[in-house]
Amino acid sequence: MRRFTRLTNGFSKKIENHAYAVALHMMYYNFVRIHAKLRMSPAMAAGVSDRLWEVKDIVAPVESDEVLADRKRGPYRKGQSA
Repeated sequence: MRRFTRLTNGFSKKIENHAYAVALHMMYYNFVRIHAKLRMSPAMAAGVSDRLWEVKDIVAPVESDEVLADRKRGPYRKGQSA
């Protein structure tokens, strides 16, 4: 993953955001992507899932979670006037 390097715009400044990005990548890799040699997803090969997932299956629980909608952003520092 190029997210681990600072050479891209996808670099995470916060460890929490980096953990979310890695988790999302691993979910996609194991449940959505078809492995070339296995001809199925790794989750299907391991018997964890019986079907090939879509990205909307990963996003649906996050969208339905009301806790994220109520979460407020932190305070901003006021700009210093010169």
